[in-house]
Amino acid sequence: MNLHNPQDRIALSITINGQPQQISTCPSTRLSEVLRDTLGLTGTKIGCDAGDCGACTVRLDGQQVCACLVPAMQAQGGQIQTVEGLSETPVGAALQRTFAVHGAAQCGICTPGMLMAAADLLDRNAAPDRQQVMDALGGVLCRCTGYLKIIEAVMDVAAFPREPSPHERGGIGTRLEKLDGASRIDGSAHFGA
Repeated sequence: MNLHNPQDRIALSITINGQPQQISTCPSTRLSEVLRDTLGLTGTKIGCDAGDCGACTVRLDGQQVCACLVPAMQAQGGQIQTVEGLSETPVGAALQRTFAVHGAAQCGICTPGMLMAAADLLDRNAAPDRQQVMDALGGVLCRCTGYLKIIEAVMDVAAFPREPSPHERGGIGTRLEKLDGASRIDGSAHFGA
């Protein structure tokens, strides 16, 4: 449902994943709507539209935010990083790889938010302990995995350089990468929202 008056539009200048963008939108439009509906960056998932689930987590000027709570005009002139741009950073690429190896992307709704929260943590603290990882991911809710695989994936990046995990060496009990895992990890998987 769109409650915005089409006459009340502003010019919005933002940089998304390093690319300058000029768009016209209503001031009260949510950043999540701008990203998904206007710019087609559907990696930012909508789970609750109330800031409770964290699926829409992005970084605005280096700070984690729930894009569903940020009015578009508040992002004016801002630098935004979404899951689509995460692979351009060493930490982001490493996280995407370990999420695939550990099977940390189940249904995919929370995965972009988990990746963004984990990247934020690892950019601030390259060697967090398990409790710090759990605290950093606490704002993103997952209904599928029970968090163990996600925490292991983040800890795997934090432990770099490291020995290959049993899952990477192969053999009985090895986790296999999901056939559709890449689209859940890079944000390109489409959902009803």
